[in-house]
Amino acid sequence: MEYLEFELPIKELEDQLKKCKVIGEESEVDVTETCDQIEKKLKDTTTDIYKNLTPWQRVQLSRHPDRPYTLDYINAICGTSFLELHGDRNFKDDKAMIGGLGKIGDQSYMFIGQQKGYNTKTRQYRNFGMANPEGYRKALRLMKSAEKFGIPVISFLDTPGAYPGLEAEERGQGEAIARNILEMTRLKVPVITIVIGEGASGGALGIGVGDKVLMLENTWYSVISPESCSSILWRSWEYKETAAEALKLTATDMKKLKLIDGIIKEPLGGAHRDRAKTFKAVANTIEKHFAELKNLSPTELVNQRMEKYSNMGVYKG
Repeated sequence: MEYLEFELPIKELEDQLKKCKVIGEESEVDVTETCDQIEKKLKDTTTDIYKNLTPWQRVQLSRHPDRPYTLDYINAICGTSFLELHGDRNFKDDKAMIGGLGKIGDQSYMFIGQQKGYNTKTRQYRNFGMANPEGYRKALRLMKSAEKFGIPVISFLDTPGAYPGLEAEERGQGEAIARNILEMTRLKVPVITIVIGEGASGGALGIGVGDKVLMLENTWYSVISPESCSSILWRSWEYKETAAEALKLTATDMKKLKLIDGIIKEPLGGAHRDRAKTFKAVANTIEKHFAELKNLSPTELVNQRMEKYSNMGVYKG
């Protein structure tokens, strides 16, 4: 288990508790009372830390190396029923964007999401979760296939942004994302979007238009990352914490601004602390919101979706 800087007091107490238990096992000394005291202090410290997280600390948690990624959620929720589909039928298969058919119970869904890697080799293979235009075109192809067969779409957002390389721009990165946004507003099947990690810029928005948009508790969703915002405004990354506060990028902020529809609670310490509980919460949320949407006609779905996004923001006439 890796620990972030603000989690070090928890690590120290956990190490003390382990040593205390080892002493009890290796000697005849009764350490029950001492262990109980450490456990109580550990619980209180953990609760206190995670109840008072700053926006920047939530950004750090969303990037935690042990945090589950898109395929972890899909494999846990769908089991052996998941069938991954590949390629955009134009250029190539983008490994940063994955998608395919899977079931929750007896209901089929089209799952789409950005996939990051677990180590240096897989991070390079997945391009750090940054999709190229062919990734967004693959996602659109799968969404249109789902629409054709009346299958609801589930999208998982977890990307530091769309790939900003020259070759991506040459192949129409901006057009691919814009096309996805347009087409997703018109999809005649239910679309449920969940931010499971980083929701950065158009890279996330390219698969992020949904009837229901939800965020896990320790995730963020913004037009720009705190580091990039800091480098633009202050010419330095030193103000990333200030930028994170100003951007209002946390799930709580997004809910207050009425830009998302709900927050999925994570286990204490983050999604990686109890993966099974997190996977179950996400599956239950998908089933709950699909039950609300499944009886709507295609026309009602599109009209409600268009109205939802048209009502966002504040402006003066």
